[in-house]
Amino acid sequence: MSLSYSVPTSLEYFASLVRSDEHFPLLEAAASLAQDEYPEFDVQQLLGDMDQLLARIQRRLPADAPALQRLRTLNQFFFADLGFGGNINNYYDPENSYLNAVLRTRRGIPISLAVLWMELAQGLGLHARGIAFPGHFMVKVLLPKGQVVLDPISGQSLSREELAERLEPYKRRNGLVDDYDVPLGLYLQAATPRDIIARMLRNLKEVHRTQQDWQRLIAVLDRLIVLLPEAWGERRDRGLAHAERGNTPDAVADLEAYLAHAEDGLDIDLIADRLSALRRAGGD
Repeated sequence: MSLSYSVPTSLEYFASLVRSDEHFPLLEAAASLAQDEYPEFDVQQLLGDMDQLLARIQRRLPADAPALQRLRTLNQFFFADLGFGGNINNYYDPENSYLNAVLRTRRGIPISLAVLWMELAQGLGLHARGIAFPGHFMVKVLLPKGQVVLDPISGQSLSREELAERLEPYKRRNGLVDDYDVPLGLYLQAATPRDIIARMLRNLKEVHRTQQDWQRLIAVLDRLIVLLPEAWGERRDRGLAHAERGNTPDAVADLEAYLAHAEDGLDIDLIADRLSALRRAGGD
């Protein structure tokens, strides 16, 4: 009897990684996002490359190095020696979200740099977590004498005053002032790995939507819907992208799903009209 094995698609592979929140493989899931653009990209090779970087740092440290020494050594290695930093000249390049490209060029956006940095930090035994800070992803490390919040673009440690200053424009835009203000600490909560991957995907989503690259946008939304099955707004956006591509049956299915679940959506009437037009166009 002959056995045949089918190789999983990149989306199926991604789905297997994000199925459960228990032991969620953040680095592997984040790295796999590049497979839509680089189908031949070997995620395991990147994981091996990161293991080699970790081994290089570990050789610089005594086994009993205190946490603060480990943090300083990591920042010297990551930002100074390897030269990781922000891609200031081309911030909205989708390559900034692909970890294989970030590892090669040493340039990225805060969240992609943070994922690589946190992998090394955790390998050194540091209690490092991501922070879904508005407008600029941050990382924090719990040390024996308190918490340190760092900018993953530069490794700079930020005081409470500096964080509050960075937060001020966001709070004013959203009316979170005076009676509606909330403590800074609420903005410094640790992001879950699922939240981090969702933010990475939404960054790519915005880039592709701005460029009206519907095919790439649909691929990103496929992953978002696998990651967050009940995020009905993503289903709506995929339906609209399918409509732009002329994929009428797929558009109809997604918009029907959105209308069936998003009972309080402010755009229900608009989406219902769009769905009716698509049905007419498709002869449904």
